[in-house]
Order: sequence, then structure tokens, then C-alpha cells
Amino acid sequence: MPEASPTFPDAASAMRRALQMAESAIGLSDPNPRVGCVIVDTQGQLLGEGHTQAAGQAHAEVMALRDAAARGRQVAGATAYVTLEPCSHHGRTPPCCDALIKAGIGRVVAACVDPNPQVGGQGLARLRAAGLQAELGPLGDESRELNIGFFSRMIRGRPYVRLKAAASLDGRTALPDGQSQWITAEPARRDGHAWRKRAGAVLTGIGTLLDDDPRLDVRLVETARQPLRVVIDSRLQTPPGARLLAPPGEVLIYAAQADEAAAAALRDQGAQIALLPNAQGKVDLAAVLQDLASRGINELHVEAGHKLNGSFFREGLVDELLLYLAPKLIGLGREVASFGPLASLSQAIELDWLDQMPVGRDLRLRGRPQGRLEAWLPRG
Repeated sequence: MPEASPTFPDAASAMRRALQMAESAIGLSDPNPRVGCVIVDTQGQLLGEGHTQAAGQAHAEVMALRDAAARGRQVAGATAYVTLEPCSHHGRTPPCCDALIKAGIGRVVAACVDPNPQVGGQGLARLRAAGLQAELGPLGDESRELNIGFFSRMIRGRPYVRLKAAASLDGRTALPDGQSQWITAEPARRDGHAWRKRAGAVLTGIGTLLDDDPRLDVRLVETARQPLRVVIDSRLQTPPGARLLAPPGEVLIYAAQADEAAAAALRDQGAQIALLPNAQGKVDLAAVLQDLASRGINELHVEAGHKLNGSFFREGLVDELLLYLAPKLIGLGREVASFGPLASLSQAIELDWLDQMPVGRDLRLRGRPQGRLEAWLPRG
């Protein structure tokens, strides 16, 4: 006997399943958003489901329609629950609205409106014009959180910046001489790679590169794609033999000073070089974010040293802190972020905690600077 399809008693349960499908697009769909789609009949029984594939391949709605066809299910008059408004424009693929209309879907419930100016409500309007019921449904905030980088790039023209650090209980990320491997244990490092997987790019500074020679790739968890590896290197000091220049993935180095010999040696190793100086002769970090957005980067994962971390915080560019605390004391050493000094404690960067959880013997903390998200992300 074939296994019975699950049944969803209400819109919230169907949309939650669609969100679970959307999570399967992490590390796959960039620069497109992570979208899931669940198609159910009038009794709430599952007919088909799917999630967005790699860029240029099928979107969630098309995958769900294909799944229904593979199951031998008819979707005429059915309801499609989608975690993001179906697209209405021709990009690398045809509009998802057209696929839903052609299939005879009777109703579409989207968790939230697509922030892409090419869509932005036009998808729902197009469906209604074709005679379908089209409406916003539950779990909009959850969908926006899953696609927070895509929303950031569409609304602010810059990626969502998540800064990761591993520290001792007394806030040290390295010994005074820069030794930092390893403060946290293997489970925390594996968890950190899962967050790298979410990002379109992983960024470090020349200090960390020279101290640790990191690879900056995703290797402790499975992934369908490697993030772009980015180095902030004002004077082009990156050694041509640096491990991050080796496959897999692409490398982009931002510099402030032109050194054609050094640039040529790095280009010979496959690196891209971009000059973005600021008035102080260093790399303009705000311009870096704008440039990364133009390259389709939704989430930027920063793993740098105390000086570059301090610059990101000082310039107000950090959207989220991902901090792993190890149950050990180091004493003298390097801090998480070097900035200041502050004139008073009222100038401190206040965070709102998102969650706290043990990861192996370490503790993972996630927080956002107060008011940062509310300043630009629509809610409700």
C-alpha cells in the first residue's frame, strides 16, 4: 500500500511545512531567496511540495507542481502555500505565477511579500487578475528571518552581516601573539561551518590570514556550494601560497593601494582584486558591502581578528553577533572587537539576545544591536 500523504489541518501547519522545505535551500539557492511551497487539496492533504533549487534552476512552486505530478495528483482548484510571494517577472527562469495559473491552482497563500522591486506585490496582483484567490498568510516573520540576507540586499542594497567569534569566558579570542587554535571544541567549530554554509561570502582580514592561514571554506558540514572567500587586505600582503587561494570556491581581495606586481601574483592564483580605498588609505568597509551586494551576496559571514571586528562594530555595520564561549580562562590576550575608548558606558553597543544554546561543551550566543533590524525590515 502506498504511504498516505500527510494532512495539514490549517494554514499555519501547511506554511510551517513549507518553511521546512525552504530550509533545504540553505547553501543551495543563493543569490535567490530560500523558498518552500506546499500544495494541498480542499481537505488539507498534501499533493506536492518543493523548494528553490540552485540559481537558474526551478523555483519552489515549480518543484511542488512537479512533485504532485510525480505522485499522480491533480492540483486543479488546490491551494499552494508559499513562503514568499511567487515571482511575476522573467529572470533566469519564467514567472512562477504563470506556472501556478497554468496548473489550475485555485488559491495561493504567501507568507510575505517579495522585497524584490521587480515583484513587490505584483505577483499576488497577477494571480488575482487571473482569477485565483491570492492572499498573505501566517509565519511572515519566520520567512523573513530565513531570508534575512535577501531582504537586506533588496531593501538596503547591502548584505546582512553576521560576525562570528570564539572566545574564552574572559572574552579572549587569542593569546597576545595571535594563537587561537583552538579555543572552542569540535562541535562548536562544526556549528560554525553550518553558519558559513548559510552565507554567500565569508570574510576575514589580512591579520587573521597571516596568523592562522585559514581556508574559510565549508568542510565540516555538507553543502552544495562554497561561499565566496573575501579578504580585507589594504596593502595586498596576501601570500600567493595562502591556503584560501586553493580550490574550491572563488576568492575576492579588497585592497586600498595598487601594487601591480602583488596583484598579478594573486590573480595568477585565481583571486579577484578590487580597489576600494577610504580617505584614511584603508579599505572602505561600507563600499565593500555595497560591492558584495552587487555581486549577489545576501549574507556575509565575518570571521576576523579584533581590529577588523572593531572596525565593523565602530562603523555600525554588524547586524548580528554569533559568539561561541568556551569554559576556560585565558588571561591576557586579544579581545573580540577593538574599538573605543568610550567616554561613558551609555555609548556601549547594546545587544538583544536572539538565542543561547549549548554546543558540545561550549555555549553559543546570538545577538543583534538594539534597534538595528527594526530600522529597515518590515514586520507583521
